[in-house]
Amino acid sequence: MTNYFPPVEDMTMLIYDVLGADYEDIDRETATAILDEAAKLSAEVLAPLNRPGDIEGAFIDKDGNVKCAQGFKQAYVKYCEGGWNSVPFAPEYGGQGLPWSLAFAIQEMWQGANMSFGLCPLLNQGAVEAISLHGSDEQKEKYLPKLISGEWAGTMNITEPQAGSDLGLIRSKAEKQADGTYKISGQKIFITYGDHDLTDNIIHLVLARVTGAPDDVKGLSLFIVPKIMEDGSKNKLSCIGLEHKLGIHASPTCTMEYEGACGYLVGQENMGLKYMFTMMNNARLCVGLQGVAIAERAYQAASIYASERIQGKSFASGERVEIARHGDVRRMLTEMKSYIMASRALTLEAGIALDKLSGKFPDLTQEQKAAAQERVNLLTPLVKAWGTDIACDVTSTAIQVHGGMGFIEETGVAQYYRDARILPIYEGTNGIQAADLAFRKLLFDQGKAVKSYINEISDYVDQDYIDNLGAAGEYIISLGESKDMDLISFNSVNYLRAFAIIAGASLMERIRKVCQNPSRTSQNAVSGISVEDCADYYKKYILPQATAYLKPLLVS
Repeated sequence: MTNYFPPVEDMTMLIYDVLGADYEDIDRETATAILDEAAKLSAEVLAPLNRPGDIEGAFIDKDGNVKCAQGFKQAYVKYCEGGWNSVPFAPEYGGQGLPWSLAFAIQEMWQGANMSFGLCPLLNQGAVEAISLHGSDEQKEKYLPKLISGEWAGTMNITEPQAGSDLGLIRSKAEKQADGTYKISGQKIFITYGDHDLTDNIIHLVLARVTGAPDDVKGLSLFIVPKIMEDGSKNKLSCIGLEHKLGIHASPTCTMEYEGACGYLVGQENMGLKYMFTMMNNARLCVGLQGVAIAERAYQAASIYASERIQGKSFASGERVEIARHGDVRRMLTEMKSYIMASRALTLEAGIALDKLSGKFPDLTQEQKAAAQERVNLLTPLVKAWGTDIACDVTSTAIQVHGGMGFIEETGVAQYYRDARILPIYEGTNGIQAADLAFRKLLFDQGKAVKSYINEISDYVDQDYIDNLGAAGEYIISLGESKDMDLISFNSVNYLRAFAIIAGASLMERIRKVCQNPSRTSQNAVSGISVEDCADYYKKYILPQATAYLKPLLVS
């Protein structure tokens, strides 16, 4: 199946009606017009390339150059010509300065239409953020305009063969030169779009250790390492191999070799990890968004197939019917849609919190901005981990709806399942997200930000869930006070999953209230599943799962 139908109405409903965004320069009508244009590119240009790209994949040609699948370069040109690469960035460097909530909605379309394609602008976005916040004025002037226009693309180079999540083991070296530049040497693996033919230049952001720096993570520095130098010569770096992967075949995942490449220090030496986390936190939200996107794509495929596939008889009439009318299939479709609605809302909630930080709500006090930063920090691990776990569940269920045909590659849903499986792994595994929630977001301030959020959602969720979530948090805090860090780590995933489910329940109730307005069309045109159906299902069947996750943490 190549068809993709961007859920523009669902997105605008969440941003403006449920989450209550009120932007001075982007009203609902303007936002809808922008999203409609993005929908055309995603549905008409990117989506048809998804399956062919999966079959062909990225490859290295006889001259050692990495090539993207057929049609990708032409699609990228259209994407840039439409100004889509510049959506959330600062106007002073050529960006459009649109709200992050709108940028997230647009990005969901790229990822849902063609996740392999969407990974290139996703990584570029993180590079722009890092240079914008930590680069020198000269670096901003030199790199941001072309990264924002899409003429150049950016990457993130962290992982090494011996150093995955343990960044203290990074061995890449940086030797300072008399002219202030650095020679970068080492090998990086799993580098998304580390080389390709979509842009004239690729700007790598590389973590490396300056000679004489401390051995641990405190000794890491961040460097800008261009593929092509100002004089047109190639820098001393190359892609020496592409990974053969379970999914995202059209996205080149490169092993990069740096052999004394010229690099430029970002900010100060030994501050690289702090700077790199700017990219990683941005990317973590976007990876959660990828989960929502690929789940939506899989759901659409499953609901269309279920509405067309005739098997079995109706209990009521005895006639053969579409499988969408069978109870178990309807259950699966309702569950899929319920998860998507809740996780999309949580992601857009994080986007609106980002907008509060970036000046889209100009009348906020410093205290309100600080609260928005706390909200972004709290929601990031929830969005990344829950959104990507849901993606694996929903894409698997899409195969189940198709039955045996789902296991056959030609139907397309197997690709969604394969593509989704990377999401709980990269940009920090979901176990790392759970540890981040427990150690950095809960223990850091004795649960202040967590308790504030729980208090806000308490009006929309039955009190026993609120009480249990609060009690579980207090238990983790007590473990921190007794220094039982291993037990915190052991229980952190359960805590995150319960937290996300309960947060999702609050958002589903807010969605229900909005869609009770008679003027709204709340029924899905394909499956006949309404918002009310999803809200009821979530409350009856998904929310109780939080109790099971929290039970081991509820000790007296």
